[in-house]
Amino acid sequence: MTSFDANFDDRALIERFLEMMQAEAGAAANTIAAYETDLRIASGTLEGRLGAAGAADLERLGGEWQALARSTVARKSAALRRFFAFLADEGLRSDDPGGALPRPGTARALPKVLSIEDVERMFAAIAERQARIPADPRDLRLAALVELLYGSGLRATELVSLPRNAIHPDRPYLILKGKGGRERLVPISDRARAAVAVWREHVASDRAWLFPSGKGHLSRVRLYQLIRALAGEAGIPPDRVSPHVLRHAFATHLLEGGADLRALQAMLGHADIATTEIYTHVDSKRLVELVNQRHPLGEALEKRG
Repeated sequence: MTSFDANFDDRALIERFLEMMQAEAGAAANTIAAYETDLRIASGTLEGRLGAAGAADLERLGGEWQALARSTVARKSAALRRFFAFLADEGLRSDDPGGALPRPGTARALPKVLSIEDVERMFAAIAERQARIPADPRDLRLAALVELLYGSGLRATELVSLPRNAIHPDRPYLILKGKGGRERLVPISDRARAAVAVWREHVASDRAWLFPSGKGHLSRVRLYQLIRALAGEAGIPPDRVSPHVLRHAFATHLLEGGADLRALQAMLGHADIATTEIYTHVDSKRLVELVNQRHPLGEALEKRG
């Protein structure tokens, strides 16, 4: 049974989604316009019930796309899948029916990747901020946010909605209920715990959230703005960086360091190992070098030469 927040109609949901797309992905105006058109057409087809659509509704939509070009179906499916993932992330739905949409065999895009040097430049920019006099507590907040994104691989929604006391100074992990209601154990690095402890001193004890803002918590949109501004200060093109890109960097750099793919799947909270396997592309160069240098056939070829 799908649980859906009926306080929002399709128009309001689509507007919120497009706002997130612009802030999170820095999507081009043409992409935003195409997604808006696809979502509004789908909403019209379902008589204004897109936000509450179930798998059967989406299968019917997919059936109506059969005469369209594969690229068009891929775009429409991508728009709707991202839309339903957004609703689930925001807690507006308890499920994500996007798996019922057609997949016309298009290649999956590889995630944007930051190098370790890029990440070091971002932390150097944070350190430069923290050295300023007088000190600004917002710089302490930024340090805690980035340490948790890169050091723990949290999703943006998970990060901004952390309770004030979710992270304990003497416990190197937290149990998090993430996407799809699945619980997972999230490792918290020593650096991240230290940064959080310093920042929490500036959060009133009666506040519910670790990163409060107004009567609630820091918004995802504001988090994206902060991360992109930091990237600019670090000399990295802002459109290359987002909270999700830092999550990708967490996964990529762990894998390069020898992390087990199954362990990585658990840390990231992926239901399907296939989702985690997309990170294996970053290790291809190292694997080729390993085969050439360590494989018996590689050694035989060297001796012949």
